[in-house]
Amino acid sequence: MSLRNLGLAVGVIIISTTAFGQKKNETTASMERNAAVSAMHSKNIEGAKSKLLSAKKYIDLATAHEDTKNNQKTLWLKGEIYSLILSVGMETMDMELVNTVGENGMDDAIASLKRAYPMGKKYKDEVVFTVDRNRIALNTMARKLYDKEMFAESAEAYMGQAKFSDCIDLLDTTVLFNAAICYNKIEEYEKAAIQFERVAKVGYNGTECYVLASAAYRNAGMPEKAFELIAVAREINPTDRALLLETVNTHLAAGNNAEAEKALSDAIATDPNNKRLHYTIGTIMIELGKNEEAETALNKALELDPDYVDAQYQLGAHLVTWAGAVKQESTLLGPNETTKYNQLDKQKDEIFSRALIPLEKYIAVYPTDKSVLTILFQIHRNLGDSAKALEYKKRADAAE
Repeated sequence: MSLRNLGLAVGVIIISTTAFGQKKNETTASMERNAAVSAMHSKNIEGAKSKLLSAKKYIDLATAHEDTKNNQKTLWLKGEIYSLILSVGMETMDMELVNTVGENGMDDAIASLKRAYPMGKKYKDEVVFTVDRNRIALNTMARKLYDKEMFAESAEAYMGQAKFSDCIDLLDTTVLFNAAICYNKIEEYEKAAIQFERVAKVGYNGTECYVLASAAYRNAGMPEKAFELIAVAREINPTDRALLLETVNTHLAAGNNAEAEKALSDAIATDPNNKRLHYTIGTIMIELGKNEEAETALNKALELDPDYVDAQYQLGAHLVTWAGAVKQESTLLGPNETTKYNQLDKQKDEIFSRALIPLEKYIAVYPTDKSVLTILFQIHRNLGDSAKALEYKKRADAAE
C-alpha cells in the first residue's frame, strides 16, 4: 500500500472512530434514560434523578457535536430527557434538579421535539409519546392550579401544554381557550386576546371567541384590534346578537356614541326585513338601558311577524320590567311630589297595558306557561281588573 493510500485509510479510521464515539454518546443517553424510567416505575426517585443527570450529560454531548446534533433520535432524546428532569424536579420540589436544564429548559425540550417530529417515521412515535406525556401532566397541573385560583400559573401550564401540542402540528384549541380565560381573570388582557383570536380564526366555539377576543383587546386599550376582529366575524354572521353588542360596546368604550347607534342602523339597513335582526337589536337596547328603543325594535320584529313568540315574550317581559322600575321610582318620591307621583303612576299603567298585548298573544300559544300566567295576573291586578286577575290566578295555580 502506498503512503498516500495508507494516509487515506488512517483518515477513514479516525473519522469512523470519531463518529462512533459521538454515536455512543447518543446510545448511552438512551440507555441512561431507560434506566431512569425503570427507577421511576420502581419508586426509586433518587435513582431516577441520578440516571437522568447522567442521561443529560451524554445527550448534551451528542447535541453539541456535528455528527449527531441533527439526528432525529438525539433531538427526541433531548426533549425526552429534559422534560423528564423538569417533571421529576417539579414533582419532588427539587429545584436543584430543575436548574440543571437551565432557565429555558422547557423551551429547549419543546424546540428539540418540534425539530424531530417531521424528520421521518423512525422516532416519530417516540416524539408523540413524549409530547402526550407532557400534555397530560401539564393539563392535570393546570386544572389543579385553576381550582386553587392560581390563574397566572394555570395559564402558563396551559400554554406549556399548547406548545407541546404544537410540536406534533396540533393546535389544541380547548387548551388555548382555557389559557385565555385564565389571562382574562388576572387582567392580562392582551395575552388573553391573542389566544382567543387564535382559536376564533379556526372556528372554535363559533363567534363566541371573536367576541371574547374583541372584548379583551378593548380592555387592553386596543380598540383598533377589537374593531378589526368584529368586522371579520360580522362578515360571517352579520345578525349575531353577541357580535352586534360587542360592536356597540366597543364604540361606547371608545366614546363613539353616535357610531354605536350607526352600527345598529347600518345592520338594519343591510337587511331591513329580518325579524331576528330587529329582535336582536331590541335585546341589545334592553341591555343598554334604552327602554323606548328596545320597545320600538321588538315591535318592528312583531310587525314583520306577528306570531314571533320570542319577540312577544321578550317585549312583554321588557315592558313589565320597565313598568316595575317606574313604579319603584314613584315610591321614592317625597310627600310633596304629588304631581310627579301621578305622572309616574300613569306612565306605569300605560306601560303595563302595552305589555298585555304581546303577553296575551304569547299565552294563547303556550297556555300553561306558569310564569307568564302569573305575570298576567299581576298586571291585571295592578291595573284594577280583578276579574281578569282572578282568571289568570286560577290558570297559574292549575299550571304545572
